[in-house]
Amino acid sequence: MADGASLPVSNGGAKAPTQISFSSFPVDEQPMANSKQARKRARQAEVARQRNISHKTRMRTSIKKVIKSVDEGDLGTAQASLTAAVPVIDSMVNKGLVHRNKAARHKSRLNKRLKALSQAATAG
Repeated sequence: MADGASLPVSNGGAKAPTQISFSSFPVDEQPMANSKQARKRARQAEVARQRNISHKTRMRTSIKKVIKSVDEGDLGTAQASLTAAVPVIDSMVNKGLVHRNKAARHKSRLNKRLKALSQAATAG
C-alpha cells in the first residue's frame, strides 16, 4: 500500500465511507542497513547516484545549448556548441549512463537541426 494512502471503512451502511489515514507512517524514511557492509554500499550508492545526476544534467545542458543556438539562428555558435556536446554525450555512453542508441539519436537529431539551419542560411 502506498504511503499516505487510506482505506475505506464500513460505517454501518452510510453512503460515504470514512477514511483511515496512514499519514502517520514516515514517508522519507529509508530502510536501515543491517550490516557494516550494507551501510557502506548504501553510502557508495548515494555518492554514485549524485554523480550520475550531475553527469546527466551536464549532457542535457549541452544538448539544450545546441538547440538554443539553432533556434536563435546563430550558425557559428550552433556548430561550436555541437562540437562541444558530442564528446559529452559520448562520455555518458562510456560511463554507462545513457544507452548508445539514445546517444546516437541525440547526436543525429542535433546534426539534423544544424544541417537545416546551414541550408536555410545558404538559401536565404
